[in-house]
Amino acid sequence: MDTPEEMDDVERLQDLVADMEDIKGFLQGMTGRAAAAMTRATNTRIECAVTLRRRKRSATIAGSSDDAVLLDGIEQRLGDGPCLLAVRTGVPVLLGDVSSDARWPEFREELGDKGFHSALGIPLEVGSNASAVLNFFAAERGVFTQETIDEAERFGDVAARALRLGLRIAAAELRAHDLASAMESRTTIDMARGIIMAQNRCTGEEAFDILRRVSSTRNEKLHDVAGGVVAGVAGPPRAMHFEP
Repeated sequence: MDTPEEMDDVERLQDLVADMEDIKGFLQGMTGRAAAAMTRATNTRIECAVTLRRRKRSATIAGSSDDAVLLDGIEQRLGDGPCLLAVRTGVPVLLGDVSSDARWPEFREELGDKGFHSALGIPLEVGSNASAVLNFFAAERGVFTQETIDEAERFGDVAARALRLGLRIAAAELRAHDLASAMESRTTIDMARGIIMAQNRCTGEEAFDILRRVSSTRNEKLHDVAGGVVAGVAGPPRAMHFEP
């Protein structure tokens, strides 16, 4: 049975999805909830960052604070660390103490210089077209016990479900935008074709051939040529005669 704290996390993440304007904003809200949940579990200040990678898109990084984003950026720049290993292996990766763990020497040194001495990477299952990982940071050593790692995984499961939904919504909105753009382009071309038909007393096919010929001659996109035809009619009168 879910605890009141767990139900609160679920409800707040659902609210983030419902109010989402873009994925970056959702990720920022999610890391804030993650940091709060782990601070509650460890009784010490925890910062959280998330890295989201989607096919054919640059990585999106968000965090509960500027420190969290900075620390995550160090790992991305170095190309190695608990967060990146967690993504590759699909399991949580712990850096319990920067002074005693022999792995990732450069990352450990920079992490310690910033006043943080332990980190935890939690991978999120978001589907085959994307990967994401939560990166938790603590100033104290030995903060991430097995109990708190289990808590981080629990939050990660909830966050992954919310993120999958957010990504589907964002993808649907992008498809809708692309469709609207395509329809707008088609409408502009159809309007231009009608104008040329009226000016030249030609057929629709002949008018479209004129647009394509002008597009090729001027090395301009067909939509841009059509837009110029429409603008010429809608704006101040000017000579606009195309020979069929």
